[in-house]
This record gives sequence, structure tokens and C-alpha cells, in this order.
Amino acid sequence: MSEQLDAPIVIIGSGFAAYQLIKAIRRSDQTVKIQVFTADNGDDYNKPDLSHVVSKQQLASDLVRASGVEMARELNFELHANSYVDSINPDQHKIKVAGEAYSYAKLVIATGAKAFVPPMSGKAIDRIVTLNSLQEYQAAEQELALAKRVLVIGGGLIGTELSMDLATAGKQVITVDPCEQLMANLLPEYVATQLSKKMQQLGVHIALNNTVSSIESSSNEQSLQVELANGELFTVDSVISAAGLQPNTQLAKQAGLRIEQGIVVDKQLQTSTVDVYALGDCAQIDGKVMAYLQPALLCANALAKTVLGQTTAVVLPNMLIKVKTPHYPIQMAGQTRLLANRWQLDIDAYGTCVQAFDTDEQLQGFVVVEQHMNKAFGLLKRLGKAAA
Repeated sequence: MSEQLDAPIVIIGSGFAAYQLIKAIRRSDQTVKIQVFTADNGDDYNKPDLSHVVSKQQLASDLVRASGVEMARELNFELHANSYVDSINPDQHKIKVAGEAYSYAKLVIATGAKAFVPPMSGKAIDRIVTLNSLQEYQAAEQELALAKRVLVIGGGLIGTELSMDLATAGKQVITVDPCEQLMANLLPEYVATQLSKKMQQLGVHIALNNTVSSIESSSNEQSLQVELANGELFTVDSVISAAGLQPNTQLAKQAGLRIEQGIVVDKQLQTSTVDVYALGDCAQIDGKVMAYLQPALLCANALAKTVLGQTTAVVLPNMLIKVKTPHYPIQMAGQTRLLANRWQLDIDAYGTCVQAFDTDEQLQGFVVVEQHMNKAFGLLKRLGKAAA
């Protein structure tokens, strides 16, 4: 027991959620021992910026705000960079790294998520690019800089942002998605249609109700031959999968923690095992995995209090989502697509405002576009009152 009392707070991962947690801990306690184990260098960068790297002609190195070593020095924690955690032993309060055991008083799993690559055939599927981390972009930055024709798998939020950015950079873009519209889980049909029109004006070829069936190398071994499920063929220089995220739960699963869509946590972000918490893109709260910065920040602030001994439940209010499509800017909050009983559309020359109401005529969500975005905060307040 004394070993556990003297043991540090151990964090697995060094993404946004992990660093926000450390910052929140340090605002209250400058001396409690913290160890961070991360599979990369631990560099600090703004992950959403990856949606705009091509049009801004940025290198991966341009996105780094501080190195892992600098973060460790600034926030006074012990960094174990490029270190893979092999296993977690909750009964002994230990993790194992490269055969060596490390004790923890509290353990926070912040392993994030990986890009989902849909199943497909072909000998060139290993050339599919994913852009869910700085390291992934660094591996692909030269290919993307030289590519003239790019196919993006996925027409959700990230896929749409990437497609618009690539088109803005002057590349020929094909966007493929199995749904009937772009951002099918988030946008009402009218807004999705207008977004599609704007994308097409930028030269994006949108292939909806479709999937990629195979990817093969061309005869010159440079370009790729992509075949869609409907038989369409495209020759491109690069294929990016932006078809969603899969929480990294393998380590937690091996430790016997409860897993559903992500690592299941309670209101205090504790997993099914005492003294083990999950945070960020790998965590499932109230049945949902919320891969956005604001919930990660709020969760980090609450968890900092809990691991320091002041048990604190996280409270997640309605949050504004900003879609980074500069040629057709969108903001939304609440239930913006599913479960709406009635839509109210306000359309004029300056943009669109769509409000969603439930069966009790309570506002349950909204989408504002272009110059109507100045209504967002007023609607967010109304949404909060409706929820209360």
C-alpha cells in the first residue's frame, strides 16, 4: 500500500486531453509527481490544424508549438517518449513498459483514437493515407504536396473539411461517402445540399451512396487506380481515409476494463476499475464518444480535481461545433440532424439558420451558416434553457 501512496499519477498518451489534464493539475498542485508514457515524441500541436495543412502549405514541423521535452520541463512531469505501454495490471496498480513495471496511484488512459479505414481490396491499400496525428501527416506531407489528384474516403465532418482544403489548394478532389448527403449525421438536408454545391463549385467531384471497392497501383507504380462500388474508375495520386475514428481501447480491453464504443467511464471519468480513468477520444461518456476539443477540456478540468482527491463529476453543457469549411462556414449545436420533429428554416441572401424542435416544440438543436453565424450564441443560450 505504501508503494501506491508514493506512486505518481500516470498518464498514457500525450495528446490535447492529456496535456490539458496536466495543466489543470499544475494549477492546483505544482509538486505531485506525474509520469507520461507516449508512443510518440510528446510534441504539443493543435490537431484541428491538420484540416488546413495543404492549403496553407505547412510542414508538420510548422504545427509544433512545443516539443515533448519542453512540455515536460514547463509542466514539471517525467516524460517517457516513444514508449509503448505493453499492459496494465489494475490489481497491482502497475503498468508494464518494455518489460519494466511502473507503479501508479492513479492511472489515466488518454490513448486517443485511430483513423478508420473501410474494408476494401487491392494490392495498393497499404498506400492509403490517414491524417489523424502529426506523425501521420509528417509521413505523407511530401506525397500530398506533390499530388494533383486526391480521393478522400469519407464525407463526414473531417472528410468534408479536408476535401475543401485540398480543393482550395488547387487539387482535383473526389469525395466518396456511403450516405445520401455530406455530413449525414450532423446536417439537415438543405444545408448539406448547399454545402455540396459549394464543394462542386470548387471542383470537387462528390460520389455519394458509394464506397471504394479496390485500390491498385497504376502501371507506372506512381499513381493509383481506384474503383468504386458502382464501377466508376479514377486515377489519382493519393487516397486519404477520413471515414471516422476508432477509439484506441486495446490496452484497456486487455486489462479487463469495460469497453463499448469506447472505454466506458462514469461521471467522474472512472473506468470500471478503481483508480483507472479514461479521457479524450478513447472515452465513452453517457453512451457517446465525443471527439471534440471542448468536451476534452471540460473533462480534463474535472478529472484534475478528482485525481487530486476532490471527487468531481464532469458537466457537459451544449457545445458549439465549428465546421472548418471557409468557403461555406457552418456552426451547430445540440441535436442537429437526428430525432428532430420539426425544422424551421430561415434562408436569405446572407445565409441560413435552421432550428430543430422536438415533439414538445422545445429547441433541440440548430445550424447556422455564413453570416447567420452571428446568431449562434443567442441560440446556444436558448438551447441551454430548453435543456434545463
